[in-house]
Amino acid sequence: MKSISRTRAPLFIGLVVSLALAACDRPVQQPGADITDTMDTMDTLVSAEWLSQHLDDSDLVVIDCTVIVQPNEDGTVQTISGRSGYEKGHIPGAGFADLKGALADGDSPLDFAMPTPAQFAAAMGALGVGNDTRVVLYDNYNGVWASRVWWMLRWIGFDNAALLDGALTAWTGAGHPLSTEPANRSAKQLSIRLRPELIADRGEVHASLGDGSVKLIDAMNEAHYRGEMSMYARPGHIPGATNLPTTELFDETGRFRSDDELAMIMGGDRDARTITYCGGGIAASADAFALHRLGFTNIAVYTASLQEWAADPALPLETD
Repeated sequence: MKSISRTRAPLFIGLVVSLALAACDRPVQQPGADITDTMDTMDTLVSAEWLSQHLDDSDLVVIDCTVIVQPNEDGTVQTISGRSGYEKGHIPGAGFADLKGALADGDSPLDFAMPTPAQFAAAMGALGVGNDTRVVLYDNYNGVWASRVWWMLRWIGFDNAALLDGALTAWTGAGHPLSTEPANRSAKQLSIRLRPELIADRGEVHASLGDGSVKLIDAMNEAHYRGEMSMYARPGHIPGATNLPTTELFDETGRFRSDDELAMIMGGDRDARTITYCGGGIAASADAFALHRLGFTNIAVYTASLQEWAADPALPLETD
């Protein structure tokens, strides 16, 4: 468990959405809309109603991706695995993907560090995800944690995954039941068709500074972007980055805004190299998910984000 110091729990919880992780040529769908049934494809965002109707489909794998933000007695917070909440109640048949465990590089000093492609594919395969499955991902907080797993699946070449719009709240709010029974799915083999361009590293981000052809997007909240407070080693944002707080992606119900609304927020050249970042690559993945739905074709997530960048005094940050 890694702690984030000098941060009050209520503030951090408000920032979780901002922290908290092949080009798209499909027609843009409305968020949460039910899709046309096919054997192989589905929309990247599905409603609780759609999921309840398809929950027993033999090729559908549902996965809880929750991470819990837990306050400490001294006012700091830590992020811990959401497995305990999963065991208390989850969507029936759902497995649990542990972003604090098997889906992270445990040897890295960074929180939520990317695992190797083989490690990630093996962890998803153990949950029953194979080349012939469809996957619906959810968490207990709007879908930002689930979006990180969604982006990692795309990274290894798996595209047949969706987020549950409105997350677990939408499921329970519609009166659907929870279960305490563990998932009972046979392990599968998940092929790796790696797309390394979906993950940006420090070198690429540094090389992009001053390059007008590359767009940097900071997914943290406005105060953090401006440097009025900081959760990391230094305050501020990467020079040239624009601010798109992840909280702006959602309406008052916790569902993604319509594509028309998102398009008003997320302008720019949809073919330009676009790199999102935040604190640990979680909120940045939610921004990347929304950009993908809008048809942006060259997106990457800087997964190490400010926890790496701000720790190196040689790397610039701006506070204006």
